[in-house]
Amino acid sequence: MLEKLFKLNVKQTSVKTEVIAGITTFLAMAYILGVNPSILHDAGMDRASVFMATAISAGFASIVMGLVANYPVALAAGMGVNALFAYTICGQMGMSWQAALAGVFISGLIFIVISVTGIRKAIINAIPKQLKMAIGAGIGFFIAFVGLKNAGIVAGSASTFVTIGDFADPQVLLALFGILLTIALLVKKVPAAVFVGMVITAIIGIICGAAFGLKGMPALPDKFFEMNFHLNAAGSFVDGFGELFANPLNAFVVIFSFLFVDFFDTAGTLVAVANRIGLVNEKGELENVERALVADAVGTVAGAALGTSTVTSFVESTSGVEVGGRTGLTACTTGILFFVSILFSPIVLSAVTNAVTAPALVVVGILMAQQLKEIEWDNMVYATAGFITVLMMILTYSISNGIAFGFIAYAIAMTAAGKTKEVHITVWVLMVIFLIYFALPQFM
Repeated sequence: MLEKLFKLNVKQTSVKTEVIAGITTFLAMAYILGVNPSILHDAGMDRASVFMATAISAGFASIVMGLVANYPVALAAGMGVNALFAYTICGQMGMSWQAALAGVFISGLIFIVISVTGIRKAIINAIPKQLKMAIGAGIGFFIAFVGLKNAGIVAGSASTFVTIGDFADPQVLLALFGILLTIALLVKKVPAAVFVGMVITAIIGIICGAAFGLKGMPALPDKFFEMNFHLNAAGSFVDGFGELFANPLNAFVVIFSFLFVDFFDTAGTLVAVANRIGLVNEKGELENVERALVADAVGTVAGAALGTSTVTSFVESTSGVEVGGRTGLTACTTGILFFVSILFSPIVLSAVTNAVTAPALVVVGILMAQQLKEIEWDNMVYATAGFITVLMMILTYSISNGIAFGFIAYAIAMTAAGKTKEVHITVWVLMVIFLIYFALPQFM
């Protein structure tokens, strides 16, 4: 049955190899089970409910990817887009998390449509690669800043806007320890370095909290294992439709931002994995890519229905590929392990604090920031657009603002360079929409 489903012999792999690859991918991704509830909690959502939605949607979407596309790519609530959800859509724009979930749901439906039509290729070709890389890197800087802020390593200041935090605070010291440890593990190329770093940081915090009576430190739960399907947010996106579309321009910005980040994040991951396992044909096209994109979109729709931010393909899937994963059995194995992780929800919810998640956010930010190397910094058009995108994401504390400023800067720079005809019509349309967005105070 497995041979029929996943074509193991054709892919020159085995059940044992695929299962080991699936376990490896899960360990590399498992940090999301602690980080996602922490981030969405800042949007007003219940942590236990988000944990359950994260685990179930990741398990479901990964298995769908494995069965439908036969790709060794696992999915879960995406880093970066969850920050967009919590800190831009709900934080800066003031929308409820129900309205934000409605935006995620609609973006998933649109993603399904564009994945089975030629629109997908048109969109990819319309957005310059340099701008895509800048947006990915900018999100990396943004989530690293969020991690540092939540851990208290950086703090607000009336005179300098931001300043260094209180290093006499045990929670700050724990976060610093975790960041340095995780970076060291990453440099040493330890498998699942982010996950291992979180676990060690949590253990150290639990020991210090118990031994010295420190408040706010990670702690052990009363129950270590519990099957508790706590899904208060499931179906709540329906309640958010009215609020989302009360302001059409706001609705467009929300849906476009979710769609844009998810679309190109997924495309980048699929290209990376496909190149590694030989799924790119002589024309440079990915085999079964439409099925993979549909599977990803279905995961987003399911995640919104369950109560979590956008579900997307994880680049950490490459860790499983590196140990031999070649088929959808790898993704299915990872998906099953996400379902099993539900049993451990009490441990995650009590032991994973902001100090424990900060290392993951900072290190993932470092990894995402590496995309900056793809930008042609000696070309002032790309350098300007890339710099503005990254800078404005951080300084305006808004991913969507960064994207908007990046598009505007790119179009203006191309015009100044006398290359107006090389700018795709899609970019001009988006620039006009973003200018209207910034010009109307009620949409700020």
